Amino acid sequence: MTVSMSSTPKKSLMLFSGRAHPELAEEIAKELDVTITPQAAYDFANGEIFVRFEESVRGSDAFVIQSHTAPINQWIMEQLIMIDALKRASAKRITAVVPFYGYARQDKKHRGREPISARLIADMLKTAGAHRIMTIDLHTDQIQGFFDGPVDHLLANKVLAEHLRDTYADHDLAVVAPDSGRVRVAEKWADMLGGVPLAFIHKSRDKTKPNEVVANRVVGDVEGRCCILVDDMIDTGGTIAKATEALLADGASDVVIAATHGVLSGPAVERLSTCGAREVIVTNTLPIPDEKRFPSLTVLSIAPVIARAVREVFEDGSVTNLFDGNA
Repeated sequence: MTVSMSSTPKKSLMLFSGRAHPELAEEIAKELDVTITPQAAYDFANGEIFVRFEESVRGSDAFVIQSHTAPINQWIMEQLIMIDALKRASAKRITAVVPFYGYARQDKKHRGREPISARLIADMLKTAGAHRIMTIDLHTDQIQGFFDGPVDHLLANKVLAEHLRDTYADHDLAVVAPDSGRVRVAEKWADMLGGVPLAFIHKSRDKTKPNEVVANRVVGDVEGRCCILVDDMIDTGGTIAKATEALLADGASDVVIAATHGVLSGPAVERLSTCGAREVIVTNTLPIPDEKRFPSLTVLSIAPVIARAVREVFEDGSVTNLFDGNA
């Protein structure tokens, strides 16, 4: 006589947060009506990181939230260690939720003997044990192909565009790309804002000097218009500040800067607060401490977008449908 055992597997969503941006993780948890799994996480004297989860994770659908903010290498390593711990503790599926994907700008070789670091990050997440990646507004779409598994590429433009429509509905708008490489993204923005005119900044760079723009020229008619200057991230603010000055010099009535990721390194705050922009809008994919905030800065929450995507993944639904088929 053969005796067998059967059971109906229960799905269990568990949320884990690294130490890089706990405020965003708490917002996502609140949207999902779950709690973040408690853990012990600390640094040894020599800088090594230790993580241990204080509850069983066996069989869980695990979502590990970590935004790659400064010090970026520490937080990438912490996320990898968390994923490894989950893999070794028998989590059923592990999703690396990376609101801001580190090294995304190093997505191709410009010259010989250079790395493709964005691919390396994807390889490390996979090796650690991640089954899928969830991220927001990658620097280039091709990075999705660097990871051997599903990638949920979420978009922040709905959140940003909603704010722009509510605030500047009575203005004569134009959408401006900060360089020729962002024109396709700007076209989507122009459609979202009701088919407004499009312009872009033609800029030249010295490739041997990162974060430095040599010259700007406006291509398109911006005179008398409130220009919405769109980009995926603002790092040192040099490009966007000079673009703002060029637009105002070309006759724009106002400039509003809208970007997903507020990296805001070094002189960014001073540049953005003095460049003449009426408003600078970013999301909270990265932590923005009080010392980096200024009167014209608006920070919108991306937590509802991530929470909806997490719920769809957990319930085996469609993430793409959340973005009208564009994700």
